[in-house]
Order: sequence, then structure tokens, then C-alpha cells
Amino acid sequence: MTLADLVPDTATLTARLADAGYLADPGLAASLFCAVRLPQPLLLEGEAGVGKTQAAKSLAQVLDTPLLRLQCFEGIDASEALYEWNYPRQLLGIRLAEAQGKDLAEETLFDEQYLVRRPLMQALEHPGPRPAVLLIDEVDRADEEFEAFLFELLAESSVTIPELGTIRATHPPVVILTSNRTRDLHDALKRRCLYHWIDYPPLAQAIAIVRARVPEASQALAEQVAGGVQRLRSLDVQKPPGVAEAIDWVHSAQLLGITELDEQGVEVTLGSVLKYREDHDVARAAGLRWIADPSRAMRQAVEDAADAAR
Repeated sequence: MTLADLVPDTATLTARLADAGYLADPGLAASLFCAVRLPQPLLLEGEAGVGKTQAAKSLAQVLDTPLLRLQCFEGIDASEALYEWNYPRQLLGIRLAEAQGKDLAEETLFDEQYLVRRPLMQALEHPGPRPAVLLIDEVDRADEEFEAFLFELLAESSVTIPELGTIRATHPPVVILTSNRTRDLHDALKRRCLYHWIDYPPLAQAIAIVRARVPEASQALAEQVAGGVQRLRSLDVQKPPGVAEAIDWVHSAQLLGITELDEQGVEVTLGSVLKYREDHDVARAAGLRWIADPSRAMRQAVEDAADAAR
């Protein structure tokens, strides 16, 4: 089945992503559709935990094709991203040739049998029938030199290896880049990409996402967690929680047998959603009962005030 058959339009792609457990809004669905069908690299930006990486994973599932992920980090270079030579094996080949009294030509040492393929090359050499999905994750963590290294790959679906020449993809990969905006990316990189910003979802969509990712959770728990995450984001926390943290929160509550959040339930599961001690202090100062259920917190405050007045 071709890409055109799998995703003939954005409505079909949206439905197939939903079947894979990923609820995409119309803008994101349109961006993913264009990335697949043009094809053109897509840069997804947004706060951590809003579903950028999961979008690429779900897209690969929809296309029934491998997901090849390159996790970027400071100092990453071609040997981690594209290829490197298997030096121990080359050395073994040299010693074997010496033991057999044979001459070993230099070009023999740089044959493909000694090549260790990394995610970028694996994506270019993917045999099909459909292109692989190449996820270049957190590209903002890499440096500008690595961005420049990506230009040829993004523009031409090819890379040049000095010892072997230029390798061109027979099935150019669907490329998804993600960024948390820890630094600004170069304009030259952005020009080569489609762009979409993934924002925190509204409450109704957040509830639907939690229910889709954790279908065994009750509607009440999904609503409480999604609402609690929104309230935590309204506080002055260092790391505002995203959808990923909401899903983790539900999983933790489920594991502990919590079917409905209350003050104690928030207390024991707070580490699933907030990852800094200072943020825990901010949450407790705001009131764990309020985080779980503001209406219940208000009723309790009224009751406490009435009791104090008696």
C-alpha cells in the first residue's frame, strides 16, 4: 500500500493517528500530512511533554514503517549520527592479512563491511516499500555545526562519505525534527522545514488524550488529573507539566489503586508530575486539595470556616 493509499487526506490521517492513540489537532494533522506527501522535513516545537516525539512515533505506526530516532545532545557529530568505521574490526583485518602474508589495500579497509551505520544512514538506506520515519529529537541540544551538517540530508536526502562517495535515498525518509527551544535554531535549517508549534492542549482535549493513552483509567480520574495539571501550570513552577506528565500521573494513580484524587492522593503521586523539589513546595503552598479538586477545596474551606465560627 502506497503513502497515498494510507493517507489520502488529512481527515484520514487524523483518524488513523487517533486509532494509534494520538489525538492531533487540525493544524498538526495538516503539517504531518504535508511532511509525508510533499515530502518535506517538519520541525515541531513546543514545551517539553506536549507530544512532539510521540507524534513521530504514532506517524511511523500509521505508515507501518520503521521509526529511526536520533537523540541529539551537545557535541553530537557524524560518528554518532551518520556512520563510523569499525576500527577494531579493521585492525583485526590488518592482523589477519599480515598473518597470511597478504597485502591489504587501503580501500579494502574502508569497504562497507567495516561501516557502522547510525540512524541517519539507516534512514537513507531503508529499502522500502515505504520510507522510514526519521526522528531527529531535540535538535536544539546540538550545536550549530551539527545543524549545518544536516543541511545536505534535509535538502537532498543524501549524504557524502569521503571514502565511499555520495549516498542517495531511494525512498527519502519522512523527517520529523523536534525542539524544546532551549536555543534558537538557524534560519537556514528552518527554511528547509515545514513548521508547527504544539501548544498545551485545552482541558477537553487533554482529558481525551489521557483517556486515549490510558483507556483503563476512569473518566473521573482523567478529568481530575487533566485539571490538576492545568492548575499546576498556572503556578510559578520551574518545569510546567505537560501531557506526558499527565499520563504518568494517571499510570501512577492506577498502580497505587487511586481511583479518585484527593489531597492524600496528590501527596503520594506528586513526584509523577513535578520533578523539582522547589516545585513541590510551590504546589503544597497552593494547596494539594485545590490541585485535586478546587470545588471540593472551596467546600471544605467553607465548612472549616463554619466550624471555626461555632
